Order: sequence, then C-alpha cells, then structure tokens
Amino acid sequence: MTAKHLHLAHVDEVPKDKVILELITYNKEKYNKVEKFSVEELSNNIQEDCINWINLDGLTDTKIIDKLQSHFKLHSLLVEDVLNNQRPKSEEYDDHLFVTMKMLYKINGPDVDYEQISFVLGKNYLLTFQEKEGDLFDTFRERIRLDQGRVRKKQADYLLYRLMEIIVESYYNVLDNIGEQIDDIEDDIQQEASQNTFTKVQLIKRELIYLHKALYPLREAISRIIKNESDFIRDENIRFFSDINDHVIHMIDLLDTYRDLAATLTDLHINMQNQKLNEVIRILTIISTIFIPLTFIVGVYGMNFEYFPELKWKYGYFAVWGVMAVIAASMVGYFKYKKWL
Repeated sequence: MTAKHLHLAHVDEVPKDKVILELITYNKEKYNKVEKFSVEELSNNIQEDCINWINLDGLTDTKIIDKLQSHFKLHSLLVEDVLNNQRPKSEEYDDHLFVTMKMLYKINGPDVDYEQISFVLGKNYLLTFQEKEGDLFDTFRERIRLDQGRVRKKQADYLLYRLMEIIVESYYNVLDNIGEQIDDIEDDIQQEASQNTFTKVQLIKRELIYLHKALYPLREAISRIIKNESDFIRDENIRFFSDINDHVIHMIDLLDTYRDLAATLTDLHINMQNQKLNEVIRILTIISTIFIPLTFIVGVYGMNFEYFPELKWKYGYFAVWGVMAVIAASMVGYFKYKKWL
C-alpha cells in the first residue's frame, strides 16, 4: 500500500482577498441571518433579546476590525492576538472572554488546511474571526436555522461550546488520517525501506509536531475556561466544556502514541536499511571468500618462473580447472550447510 501524505497548509500561503461580515441572530422564537453588510449597519441588526453571532471571514481589512474593536470595546491586546498567529489560549477581559485556537478543515484526500480562529464571547453575542472564507460550521448553521437541537434555547456560551466542539472533533479526522499513514508506511518499510519511505516518516513527524503545538496549549486554554469563575460561562454549561477537555486529553494520548509509533518507524527503517546492507555485505563476503583460494591458484601459476613442471603436463590446464571447481563447490556446500546462503 502507498501511504497518503497529509499536507498541512496554512492560509498565509494563499491570497486572502475576501472579507465577509455575517450576522446570525436567534432565540427560541425567531431566527435571522444578514450577510455582506457594513460595520456601520451592525447596530441596526443586533437584537438585544437574541443571541448575536457575528462572523468575520478575512482579516486583511483592518478598518473593519478597528470598527468592530470600537463597537464592542475590545482590548488592543486582544485585537493584536486576533491579527497575529498565536498559540491556543483563553483570556478573560472585563466585558468578554477571548479564546483562540487552530481549525483544521477541508480534508480532500491527504490535504488538510488549517487556520487560526478567534472567539470573543460577550453577554449576548459571540464574535468569530476567521482568516479566510469557509469553515466547518455550515451544517451547524443550518441546524440553528431549522431549530434542531438545543442551541436556540441556550445562551451565547453554549454557542461557543458547540463551535469549539466541532473544531475539536475535526482533529479526530486528522489523527485518523495520520494513523492510516503510519500503518501504510510500516507496510512499505517492510517491503522496501526506500529513501522515499523515510521522507514520508519525517513528514509524519513534522505533522505530529504541529498537532502537538495545537493540542497541548488548547488543553490549558479549556482548563482555564472550566476554572473560570466569571459569568461568561454558566454553571450548567461547564460540563460541556469539560467534555471538550476530555476529548482533547484523549487526542493528546493518541498523539503521543503516534509520536512513539513514528519514532519506531524511524528505527524500523534504519534496521531494515542495515539489514539490507548486511545482506549485501554478506553476499559480497561469500563471493570474495570463494575467489580467494581460486585467485591464489591463478596467482601461483601466473608467476614468470622458467621452470614449472606442470606446464608441460598434457592435462595440467584441465586439472587446475578441476581443482578450482572442487574448491568452489566445496565452499558453496559448506556455506549452505552453515546456512550462510
């Protein structure tokens, strides 16, 4: 089997020319969605008796971000974290809770894109900042519209939980993909420990390092949310964030297992390469050993002395060939007896 390489490509590698502002407002009785509006129109569309989910796709227009900062009174350090690549973390401010994490999505065969997504949770709103258009939430948006599940009956902190849960669950797909790659690479190594296979192992290790950077800080960030004594997360929803934390811990265990397996693959590759090298050296040694006595005989009769009694023997040439054949056959038989061949 040929292992598929999971390629991690950050959105900084592709042009980000679209900036889209989207607002979804909902409660038990009503639902409304507004797309592609200006920040100046935001106040007219936000409803105080509803949960307001404001999503920004694209971070290239700093004017829009400045206006959002002014409208929601966001701290300058928070905005700086949104615009710059940060490790997953959660921080509490006076009027809102800030969470940032990595989102892995668009699994097309072996390819996986990732981007940073930031959340700002307020009293009746949730801001989400994404680096480009497209995410994992389309199905969830439809569930909100159709009033499926409990989200329409809950507050903004439950919305934050659901979005974070969707992102964390997507990590399982990435880990499963890596697990399949490891199994395939192990088969490849046992069949042929080539340089191409070794390169795949190194790429797997690099992917695991990235996931390590995404998961370990995320565990700390969620733990801070669980321990948070503010009013941003309601007591009845703490258990949901604890469930996310359990998933993250489980994935960290899987990640550690895969890192050990990747290290084992490296050792296996080296051992297989050494075994192949030893096999080649063994064959060459046997061939050299067989030819040593033959070379000796040829060397003796190749000396330029004037008197060689055997030179005038009628059957001398055939006798020498016979002696060399017997020696070679005897040595081959001995090597097979010793199971060296």
